[in-house]
Amino acid sequence: MTHEIAVGLDIGSTKVCAIVAAPDENNPGKLNILGIGRSPSDGLTRGVVTNIEKTVRSIQMAVAEAQAQSGVKITAVTVGIAGDHIQSFQSRGVVAISHTDNEITQEDVERLIEDTKRVALPSDRKIIHVIPQQFIVDGQDGIYDPVGMSGVRMEAVVHIITGLVTAAQNIYKCVQRAGLHVNDMVLEPLASSYAVLDDEEKEVGVALLDIGGGTTDLAVFEERTIRHTAVIGVAGKKVTDDIRKGLGILTEQAEKIKQEHGYAFMPAIVNNEPIILPGIGGRAPIEIDKRLLCQVIQPRMEEILEIASMEIKRSGYSKHLSAGIVLTGGGSLIKGTTDLAREVMGMPVKIGIPSGFSAGLVREIENPIYATGVGLVIHELKHRDRSTIAATVDPEKGKGSVKSIFNRMKTWFDEL
Repeated sequence: MTHEIAVGLDIGSTKVCAIVAAPDENNPGKLNILGIGRSPSDGLTRGVVTNIEKTVRSIQMAVAEAQAQSGVKITAVTVGIAGDHIQSFQSRGVVAISHTDNEITQEDVERLIEDTKRVALPSDRKIIHVIPQQFIVDGQDGIYDPVGMSGVRMEAVVHIITGLVTAAQNIYKCVQRAGLHVNDMVLEPLASSYAVLDDEEKEVGVALLDIGGGTTDLAVFEERTIRHTAVIGVAGKKVTDDIRKGLGILTEQAEKIKQEHGYAFMPAIVNNEPIILPGIGGRAPIEIDKRLLCQVIQPRMEEILEIASMEIKRSGYSKHLSAGIVLTGGGSLIKGTTDLAREVMGMPVKIGIPSGFSAGLVREIENPIYATGVGLVIHELKHRDRSTIAATVDPEKGKGSVKSIFNRMKTWFDEL
């Protein structure tokens, strides 16, 4: 059974989380959660590694805890990549069909996708993925699979996602230093979507908003295809910083107060109880009420939701989202966030909880903070046949392995 086990490693700005799971033999298509490991993370800023040593320590702690819970020795993991360096844009390409019978083949499609990649990019950026949106054959649009059709001229509209090469290399380096192999590197908003969205939502149109610690990840789906991605560098840590500065308390206290007493929407407060804040350096404790705390939290949460709303408008799909917004990630747990999101975005909003488990630590895993970690496991099990990097990569040659990961990234979305 060991070869069926998958491990997702979500390296976040506030926590590192390792999830060990295997397909449930009794329930096909469901997962058995074997172990969860969590450790605080302070080696990342806005989703990008800023301190290698601290990140390596956090990874080792999370993996050790997951190993102890599951009784499985972890050697290889699937890792998420995010950060506000991730950018996406639309591109077009065109090729001529030169066969005598004018029939379009798979080679023509691949030639066309290669043509769409001819965009001017700075040397430090790399195309992570090209997602075909639609094909146009001789002026006829709305075609999703042109192979076998007849035509003279074929165009494609694609969604291109790019990222910083060095950001991927640093994540890779941290995981390797922690003594692990990288099976695959997955865009985090995509991973979260595996865990919390179902096919019906993706078909009618839905936006997934994953409010994490350092970054807020957005993915827009329509007609089962990912249409737009964005990573916003404002998230839960900024809310904690506002509380810390606004009330003059320590970061740990600010985080605790945010989780226990925080509200993101003033009308959601039912009883305005006082909150006692410990004094700093032997000073007397301070007393504030929930409304005052909400006045600190609400503007920042509004800012996050407004930036996300602007991104959705920029994607051109704001009118197509019949299923509205699905919120996930730790930031969505602040009380009143769904009400605030409904007001700011003017769409139906629900909290996305990871699903698809039938055994193991089911109750523990049903929490929005584990959405990305669970999604990484699902991705790994879906693409098992391709996860061969660990076996073929020489650990000494870090650059070569990152290259092979980038090559593999290009095939991520083929099954979407």
